[in-house]
Amino acid sequence: MAAGLPSALILVTLSGVPPAALAQPAKAKDGQYPNKPVRLIVPFSPGGTNDVMARMVAQHLSQTWGESFIVDNRAGGEGLIGTEIAVKARPDGYTLLLVSSAYVMNPAVRKMPYDSVKAMDFVAKLGATFTVLSTGPSLPVTSVKDLLAAAKARPGELVLTTSGGFQYFASALFTSLSKHDFNIVLYKGAVPAMIDVIGGQAQLTFGISVPALPHLRSGKLKGLAVGTLKRAELLPDIPTLDEAGIKGYDASNWYAIATAAGTPPAVVMKLHNEIVRYFKMPDTQKQVTTMGAVIDLKTPDEMRKIILADIAKWTKVAIDTRMPRSVD
Repeated sequence: MAAGLPSALILVTLSGVPPAALAQPAKAKDGQYPNKPVRLIVPFSPGGTNDVMARMVAQHLSQTWGESFIVDNRAGGEGLIGTEIAVKARPDGYTLLLVSSAYVMNPAVRKMPYDSVKAMDFVAKLGATFTVLSTGPSLPVTSVKDLLAAAKARPGELVLTTSGGFQYFASALFTSLSKHDFNIVLYKGAVPAMIDVIGGQAQLTFGISVPALPHLRSGKLKGLAVGTLKRAELLPDIPTLDEAGIKGYDASNWYAIATAAGTPPAVVMKLHNEIVRYFKMPDTQKQVTTMGAVIDLKTPDEMRKIILADIAKWTKVAIDTRMPRSVD
């Protein structure tokens, strides 16, 4: 789920802290949150967008409240391993979780060890990365309309590359809503999936915005449409799939902060308010945009509605496209 980011970009992302944030913060009084170190679990490997988002939050909260917020990467099982640790943690706000779209997609293809709706309290949605439907030199089409015509003429022949997890679901949603037959081929990562399209071994791919942007800007990939309902600020000339005729298509990999269910509401709201304040800062907005992501802030109640709706949505996609269980 987590697209890799160049190490230099990670350094840029974590720099540029507003001068006011560098002032020595006062420690919380006894009994106030937080008064000891907080663990922020990222259920994916270091270096991806999940990881960078978490480190931005951890750095800011550490500097603001004077307690350590420590990022703990626990990769495996498309996020299941790290998530289960957070689910079982004491519900006191001292174990947080970086949640992404994997959280709502896993129930569609796996038997879950926890109740995805009830297991967590959701603190805030932070933002999202978008997908771009792109073609390479082996398929010289210039629009989604042209692509669908080519797919109709060659049913099941056009290779749509994807990595597992979120990209796989995004690709399955496209085939379902477009009602056209593509040959979806799974790769071990988003970058290898794009490289074969650039090299002409495959025809198209759903690229996550972060690794896809350099290839779109260089012209090695031709962006036909983005997978969100609103046009991407970074690619304003590329229409959405909804605009291009695939009505209702919406697939973005979102990121949020959560904690174990039963955490005191005052702690959840204290976290929510400070995280929202941070993501509204101009410097933060600039950093997120540089990553190829967009800020999309939501309240705990709004996040719970998103969780419910997305689990239903992706479960339907899995059923409609006969998606195999335990997609990796």
